[in-house]
Amino acid sequence: MVTARKMRLGMSIRGYGYHPAAWRHPDVPADGTLHVEHYVRNTQVAESGKLDLIFFADGAGIRQGDNPRGALCRTGTDMVEMEPMTLLPALAMVTKHVGLVTTASTTYNEPYNLARKFATLDLISNGRAGWNVVASWSEHEAQNFGMETTLDYGTRYARSAEFVEVVKGLWDSWEDGALLFDKATGHYFDEAKMHVLNHRGPVLHRARPFECRGHATGPSGDRAGGRLRSGAGTWRRNRRCHLCDS
Repeated sequence: MVTARKMRLGMSIRGYGYHPAAWRHPDVPADGTLHVEHYVRNTQVAESGKLDLIFFADGAGIRQGDNPRGALCRTGTDMVEMEPMTLLPALAMVTKHVGLVTTASTTYNEPYNLARKFATLDLISNGRAGWNVVASWSEHEAQNFGMETTLDYGTRYARSAEFVEVVKGLWDSWEDGALLFDKATGHYFDEAKMHVLNHRGPVLHRARPFECRGHATGPSGDRAGGRLRSGAGTWRRNRRCHLCDS
């Protein structure tokens, strides 16, 4: 029996779009990337059009060079814009169904901070958070973090693979039903259902409780090409992942 498969459609809404001169279009506010209303409008259009998700292909710096000289000051692509992990909770409050996905680097973040941010976004959005896992290749990004150049390919991907496992382990810290909130007995949580990730790997170490729990019926863990696709699933069990270098 052949299982019916569905195509998931999303819209990349970083900046003004993918045309370098889009900011000059008469109908586009030239300063739109500095105003939350620009992203609210685009996200609500995506949701009204029944798209599955909106996506921020974020980077940790301006990655274009000024070549030929004078060209950079004329482009509006991936230049001045908001940080998506701060922006997405605002978009969650003005939408109900569309998935909220952003890139986040495993090279220039730490697992605990990133796990907590996505778990919080998942709670705010009622299970619509998604993570595009990247290892980051650009020297321009590396120089924003006190490095002369990026880590070599093998090192980036070794860290990235371990990073994802640590994040998934942190998300597994609280079992379903762990939080009791029982005022009568005075039990806030079930000790047997709270787990400490005692991870000690070649690159990363983690051995403290995780203080945020994702939505119990959050986004699907079915990830393709690094992107986590929004849909029905469980926060804890569906956890396959592929890495991409972006």
